[in-house]
Amino acid sequence: MTKTIIITGAGRGIGAATATAFLDAGYRVGLIGRNGDTLAATADGHPNALVLPCDVGVPEEVEASFGKAVAAWGRLDVLFNNAGRGSPARTIDETDIDDWLDVVRINLTGSFLCARTAFGIMRTQTPQGGRIINNGSISAHVPRPGSSPYTSTKHGITGLTRTLSLDGRPFDIVCGQIDIGNALTEMAMPMTKGVPQPDGSIRAEATMDVAHVASSVLHMAEMPLDANVQFMTVMAPKMPFIGRG
Repeated sequence: MTKTIIITGAGRGIGAATATAFLDAGYRVGLIGRNGDTLAATADGHPNALVLPCDVGVPEEVEASFGKAVAAWGRLDVLFNNAGRGSPARTIDETDIDDWLDVVRINLTGSFLCARTAFGIMRTQTPQGGRIINNGSISAHVPRPGSSPYTSTKHGITGLTRTLSLDGRPFDIVCGQIDIGNALTEMAMPMTKGVPQPDGSIRAEATMDVAHVASSVLHMAEMPLDANVQFMTVMAPKMPFIGRG
């Protein structure tokens, strides 16, 4: 039976690279994102790609998109909770409240809504079970300067991962988290020019090919449900993180 996966934030960056890797591996892939044009570009006419324009922060849109996928496929094997956004680097007193609310809505509430819907599908399908993979980011461990909205949501993702892992046990639903550091996507391009450091300096940072993230997510998804990668960190080894520098 052909395996199925829904990937959020699939229109660009990590999501697009991961979607391509799963299509190449023979999966049926549901592509979720707010921009139908970028989703279509990722799908590139592939017969196993299902374009699902959706705002992950809107419950009704999430339920409708997942419903279309299950109606087309009959089951859902994997969810990659990847959709996310950042905000301008500012101290908390200068952070715009609307930025905070939208980062939380997309990064944390969106992941909750997608996981909630996927969990319900996986719990009731036959055979029962499935896998949820959350994109945690290095920011699930340590912050960058001026990143209170993003870092707070990514710490929240770790709590969501742990809770899903526990609550999913009776239903063969497993959950793991991939924490990614400096994958070279459009969003990470400024790191190659110079970004703020905790000591106040501006320095370029090492990056890695986003293909290594995609292959890591595929590895996590391919494991049988009696095994799980609970937490995985995939990062450019020379980026500031280990040893705080």
